Amino acid sequence: MPVNDLEIDIATYIDHALLKPTATTPEVVKCCEEALQFNFPAVCIYPTAVRQAAEILHGKKTQICTVIGFPTGATTSATKLYEAQEAVDNGATELDVVINLGWLKLGESDQIYQEIAQICEETRSIVKAILETSLLTPTEIRLAAEICMDAGAAYLKTSTGWVGGATVADVQLLREVSKGRVGIKASGGIRTIQQAIELIQAGATRLGTSRGIDLVHQQKQEFNNSPT
Repeated sequence: MPVNDLEIDIATYIDHALLKPTATTPEVVKCCEEALQFNFPAVCIYPTAVRQAAEILHGKKTQICTVIGFPTGATTSATKLYEAQEAVDNGATELDVVINLGWLKLGESDQIYQEIAQICEETRSIVKAILETSLLTPTEIRLAAEICMDAGAAYLKTSTGWVGGATVADVQLLREVSKGRVGIKASGGIRTIQQAIELIQAGATRLGTSRGIDLVHQQKQEFNNSPT
């Protein structure tokens, strides 16, 4: 399938991310305005920026996503729950929650399940469980996906973007495991329209990236340069 396939509107997949540690108030405003301009489904920002984003995006289609337990997933369950509840109170509608990878490595499935389930139940928000697939074996990815789906996660997300990134193979594996029950968010290292299209073809239903505008422009350029 060519990268300029008209059936794929890349903008409709983008979670427009601003997750660099130095993000400033003007940059948050710009991020939100860009998401509105390009009709991105969501912005993905730090919890401290949620209230500001909510003022800009109130009543708009673009959703406010924030990160919980980011980027390591190693904060306590009580801390993650409080962080999630506060984010929702401030206007977040989607929560990207990093799972505890140490628990996964030890086979402590119940603790992972309880943590994600409690956040899902008490916030009643869309939860995207971040698995950090580059640090996991295929068997661990399958286990993490099953736990998070059973706990109520609405999406399985490949990566934080801080360690490795999304691969076609990992997205295909998540599609195989999920069987369409939840969405799949590919995140980390998505720089070209070719990468983006390949991840979508593999099963991604959202793309987490700070380069969403570049991807839109690349797709438009590919279309303009394609043979008529």
